[in-house]
Amino acid sequence: ATLVHGSSYRVCRLVMAPTPPQGQSAPPLPLFSREEVGRHKKPGDCWIVIHGDVYDVTRWLDRHPGGRDVLQHYGGEDATVAFECFHRDKSMVRKYMTPFLIGHIVPEEVELPEVSKDFLNLKTELERKGLFKTNTWFFIAHFSQAILFIALAWLVLWWYGNSWLPWLTAAVLFATGQQNAGYLQHDFGHLTVFNNTHLNHLAHDVTIGLMKGVSSYWWNLRHYQHHAKPNVFLKDPDITIPFVFLLGKVIPEEWGKKHWGKFPYDFQHYYIFFTVPLVLPVYFQVEIFFYCIWHKKWKDIVLMLCFFAAFHLMFAPLLGGFWANFRFFLFSRFLESHWFVWITQINHIPMDVDTDKRNDWVTMQLQGTCNVEQSWLNDWFTGHLNFQIEHHLFPTMPRHNFHAAQPYVMELC
Repeated sequence: ATLVHGSSYRVCRLVMAPTPPQGQSAPPLPLFSREEVGRHKKPGDCWIVIHGDVYDVTRWLDRHPGGRDVLQHYGGEDATVAFECFHRDKSMVRKYMTPFLIGHIVPEEVELPEVSKDFLNLKTELERKGLFKTNTWFFIAHFSQAILFIALAWLVLWWYGNSWLPWLTAAVLFATGQQNAGYLQHDFGHLTVFNNTHLNHLAHDVTIGLMKGVSSYWWNLRHYQHHAKPNVFLKDPDITIPFVFLLGKVIPEEWGKKHWGKFPYDFQHYYIFFTVPLVLPVYFQVEIFFYCIWHKKWKDIVLMLCFFAAFHLMFAPLLGGFWANFRFFLFSRFLESHWFVWITQINHIPMDVDTDKRNDWVTMQLQGTCNVEQSWLNDWFTGHLNFQIEHHLFPTMPRHNFHAAQPYVMELC
């Protein structure tokens, strides 16, 4: 079988090779040891193992919806558990996998580690208990909440004017609406809301593009890497920022031996407070536009421009023009940036940061994540990401079910 590519992965089609003459069976596929598969881990030669089958995904890297880096990070490895956890519609995904099947693992090496088998059994049990089913009203309520906070920001300025107190109140309200929209786009990006993958992608485009002015393509490529290899240096982009910060115990030592760093890292715990407010309004915003232009993601650029146009039409008349509106936008993004950075990093920075040790899925996720105490306030303030362990183990589970999964995860541990 061969794969014929269209202009994007959504229009790929499979063209099957002619079937063998009647009475003849196709020759058996070769067997490979795990050691042999492990040698194929380069961008131009990338093999992975899923359920004992060996796939050469080299030609699929640039077409993979989750980005080429996610597959490359698992090059030469067994990706069975990652495959099971990342994909909801596995029957559809397998249709795309068939052309890349090149062999099987030798029978004596097919077995997964015990912890992986126990985890997959637990995942099946939680699916049977309905913990992967979505409460539609939960997400309708949170979508309405995000819209409400943004509307209240506009209403405060419209009713009370743009003196300092209404201005500050509106900025806090707008930042709160944006943060909640960020949690929602995260839900859609992980395919946790709708059973239909395309509906999740569409809703993701709306929430992250039209409501936040961010590219879904850029988010997918970054965030899926983070989930595939959390706290793994050079594979998790959230902790791979060595020219500004060095995290963990191992990376600073390696960096120092090679004399690569020029920053005053001894003071990073001080200057982090000056860099955090710049993450969203400066670093990410500039990077996203350049990234989309470089990769020719015109749809994402159009959606982002629509967001900024809507923001200008809503707030510029109330604030006194373009530059006053621009200052309001930057300040609200500064507020949101603090919220975003602390919420996303408190679950990871305290844990191990290291190079890739090729651990099994469960061990890797547990070593790189931690939870924050559960309460009504924490659930709302963190968008349920205080259940970071459960979220990383089960990335397609709706967040309103994390609390119910936690006891089973603790029992497994």
